[in-house]
Amino acid sequence: MAKKKKVKKFRLIMTIIFVILFILLAISTMDIINSLKSNDKKIEILDTIKGYDYSLNEYDSAYFKKVFKKLKKELENKKVDEEKYAKLVSELFVIDFYSLDDALNKNDVGGIQFVYKDYQSDFVKYAKDTIYKYVDNNIYGDRKQKLPKVDSVEVTEVKQDKVSFENDVTDEKAYYINVTISYDKDLEYQKNIELILIHNDKKLEIAKLS
Repeated sequence: MAKKKKVKKFRLIMTIIFVILFILLAISTMDIINSLKSNDKKIEILDTIKGYDYSLNEYDSAYFKKVFKKLKKELENKKVDEEKYAKLVSELFVIDFYSLDDALNKNDVGGIQFVYKDYQSDFVKYAKDTIYKYVDNNIYGDRKQKLPKVDSVEVTEVKQDKVSFENDVTDEKAYYINVTISYDKDLEYQKNIELILIHNDKKLEIAKLS
């Protein structure tokens, strides 16, 4: 009898354990499904710049929206001031790329739309392996992690010169632009960078970040 009681008790314990594991598995599965649905959520596009494939979405910061408006105004002019165009693209890229606090997770890399088209895949991989690598998930808006948010971008130097890359991409009049970044909080992220922008038809695209 004692042996049978032990067997029944063991079976009861195992049943309870299996039920608990099943519940935990179900909860985890639902979290994954919800996360995937959140990642696939359609983002509202608020504005675009015709002929340039630049867009502004609902999650962009107020600062980004302000500079985007300036870029749109410039590019809609009959004669575009190319140096001003280069400065504004650089500013928008820096705002979007270095404001990690605006990213939903490590896969939500900012600034891609301003990167040279043929380099975008490599750029995303580089970002995920470096600056975006440790960005915690914020799908549910409960992230506690402290991350930088760009407060202002100052263009400190602009010059034009030739640039050549290993894949035979050459631009005789590429833009070399130096910028200084200020953040809302000093978390010891990069403050001085150099960008190289090259011509791609009528567009200026970022081909190098250092």
